[in-house]
Amino acid sequence: MNKSELIDAIAKDAEITKVAAKKALESFIANVTTTLKKKEGKVSLVGFGTFSVSERAARQGINPATKKPIKIAAKKVAKFKAGADLATAVAGAKKK
Repeated sequence: MNKSELIDAIAKDAEITKVAAKKALESFIANVTTTLKKKEGKVSLVGFGTFSVSERAARQGINPATKKPIKIAAKKVAKFKAGADLATAVAGAKKK
């Protein structure tokens, strides 16, 4: 599912216009992003999951083209951990 398909699904399920659904989704994304940018930023949606920030330490890597060692800088990355309800739903989903 891509963003436009998600907007269509939200609009249908909530019985709202696609414009309103798009606005709601963009607001959600903007608010999660703003919160994660803050120090100790975390967004928890009970049953669905938690968005958080994780720090990756600097490390040594290998350039696959030249096979020479390179330094990979430390950085912050966004993380999502599924909540119990979501994890159970996905685990119980049948493969097509």
